[in-house]
Amino acid sequence: MSFPYPATVRPSCLSLAVSAALLLATPAAAGAANDLVEEALSSAPIAATTVADDPTHVVDFDAMVVTGVAPSAALTFVTDPRQPRQPVPASDGADYLKTIPGFGVMRGGGTNGDPVLRGMFGSRLNLLAGDGALAGACPSRMDNAMSYISPETWDGLTVIKGPQTVLWGGGAAAGTVRFERDIPYFPEPRIQAQGSLLAGSHGRNDQVLDFAAGNEAFYGRVTANRSDADDYEDGDGQRVHSGWTKWNADAAIGWTPNADTVIEASAGRGDGEARYAGRGMDGSVFDRTSYGLRFERSNLPGTLNGIEANLYYNDIDHVMDNYTLRDPDPDGGMPMPMASNVAHRTAGGRAALTWSGEHWNLTGGVDGRASRHSQRSGMGRGAYLAAPWNVDARFRQAGAFAELHWHINDQHQLVAGARIDRAEAEDRRMHAGGGGHGHGHGHDTGHPMPNPTAGMTRSETMPSAFVRYEQTLTDSGFSWYAGLGHTARMPDYWELFSPDHGPEGATNAFAGVDPERTTQLDLGLDWKGESIDAWLSVYAGRMSDYILFDYGHHGMTTAMNADADIRGGEAGVEWRPGGHWKLGGSIAYAWGELADSGQPLPQMTPFESRLTAAWDNGRWSAGALLRVVASQDRVSESLGNVVGRDIGPSPGFGVFSLNGGYRFSERVRVTAGIDNLFDRSYSEHLNLAGNSAFGYPADPVRINEPGRAGWIKFNMEF
Repeated sequence: MSFPYPATVRPSCLSLAVSAALLLATPAAAGAANDLVEEALSSAPIAATTVADDPTHVVDFDAMVVTGVAPSAALTFVTDPRQPRQPVPASDGADYLKTIPGFGVMRGGGTNGDPVLRGMFGSRLNLLAGDGALAGACPSRMDNAMSYISPETWDGLTVIKGPQTVLWGGGAAAGTVRFERDIPYFPEPRIQAQGSLLAGSHGRNDQVLDFAAGNEAFYGRVTANRSDADDYEDGDGQRVHSGWTKWNADAAIGWTPNADTVIEASAGRGDGEARYAGRGMDGSVFDRTSYGLRFERSNLPGTLNGIEANLYYNDIDHVMDNYTLRDPDPDGGMPMPMASNVAHRTAGGRAALTWSGEHWNLTGGVDGRASRHSQRSGMGRGAYLAAPWNVDARFRQAGAFAELHWHINDQHQLVAGARIDRAEAEDRRMHAGGGGHGHGHGHDTGHPMPNPTAGMTRSETMPSAFVRYEQTLTDSGFSWYAGLGHTARMPDYWELFSPDHGPEGATNAFAGVDPERTTQLDLGLDWKGESIDAWLSVYAGRMSDYILFDYGHHGMTTAMNADADIRGGEAGVEWRPGGHWKLGGSIAYAWGELADSGQPLPQMTPFESRLTAAWDNGRWSAGALLRVVASQDRVSESLGNVVGRDIGPSPGFGVFSLNGGYRFSERVRVTAGIDNLFDRSYSEHLNLAGNSAFGYPADPVRINEPGRAGWIKFNMEF
């Protein structure tokens, strides 16, 4: 038996790597890819892989390399993170999200980039792992939540764009991202394993193993991975300080008295290190400890037909230093060895009930979490280990929600929801220094002074709501939707505690930064035909008290509020001309402007298009991806967020990639690819500026992306 994947996805190929077979398969895969080059270059269109026509239907993903993703329902994207993607299979959650139209990544090194959706960053994007909040600890987000996600160890990924759900937390103006692990159920005793091995340029070496065993009443599951990479070279042949090593191990045991009931306990650990060319420090420790408990009961008789509840605990211990993975820069701002050790503990839970009638279903429940941030630092190698921990911030949140899906008839549906959140933040800093966190290296280099808000607590009550109408025109294959949503969010840890200054007239950011409120209209259209599928999603909104960072005070940051207008959209098409071919494309555009001044909203992703071609006869497969990104000249220099700022216009670029694959059987397959085939030298608009310690000039220059890179991946299930 295979794992059931109720969140609409199930991997069609599961994996364990055997290096000898990899070597044998390499020439065949490479030959198929080379044969495709000439024809792919003459083909303009490309293909987004449709996930599912019905969001409740279980789907096997047959494509060996996914080059695009189409929505499975209104504003909802569901995909399988186990599938290889181009560019090279992702090392973290942000890298994987980048392949979904509308997403971008703020790169500081080879891994651990920060995701951006529709030009919106940070807590505007609700990031969940196993339905629990996972928060990094670094004041400048060197270890954001996606840093601790290895996509291939998760069973499903669901993205809901915009403020169009209330089930998974408030404040998600950009959207909600859920990495999920499914619950296995074994009607008879069985052992199964799956895994993969990836080898690539620049020392890339990944291993993944997923093992499960159980019977009708009990099961156990272990997932583990390790990922290594050396520094990469850009298209000019220049080495970029970017290597990493990561590992994760998670285990779960469960009791399944029947197919509709489960009680599961889980635990996990992980650690790693990562080099950052765009930072004054590297990450030498990414220690994660996780615990979870969940209960689910479905198919109850009567109107109440489902109960779900979960508890979680995530403890992050992160070290930033300038000596473990580099030598201190004697001419830089940190000429001596120094380190900062930060920790972020988050515990919470959620409980929800689902009621169903003939034409409706209603989900209501409560959720909450509490977190504690602490820090210590030291001058000299390892000196921080002798320093005491100081708790500098505490956060608490509690919310109640309800969401209704009303199927008026076969063609009309109404979806609506509302929630209320109470959030509280406490400033536990006795002292505050200048110039530390705003520089992006997470270490306080200023002289400590008494903190005027020490011991202060601030609380906010924040409502969220949305309504969406959907219509399906069955005779024509068209469907469309219109949704209006409103959400509010408390400023997060990075907005309250990382800036050097607060708004004008405020003692600091903690006292002066107001909650952010977003009201947004979403419109969409979908068409499914015999040989062509197409979709369009557009949005427009007003963000009141948008939280903005100003880097204009000699590198020191000021947090402030400003009203902003946003709009944009995404669209895609897939054409199946026959002969095992799929051609298609997608585009994404985000626009933003400060309402009072008319300045462009900073850190906005430029217009992007993807063209793909894919061929698959069931045994062999080949594909091509052409990604074209326009120049971005709508910038506001010195403005940005806690991670990055606008450093001037950026040129456009185009990157061409190839992939191929071979299925030995339903259980064994090999895939290979070449990213950036023509070895282009380019940089994404959101990439951080290179650090002077690696020869980058004083005038900001963005970190370049990797040059030509090859990879091969072997998968097996048994």
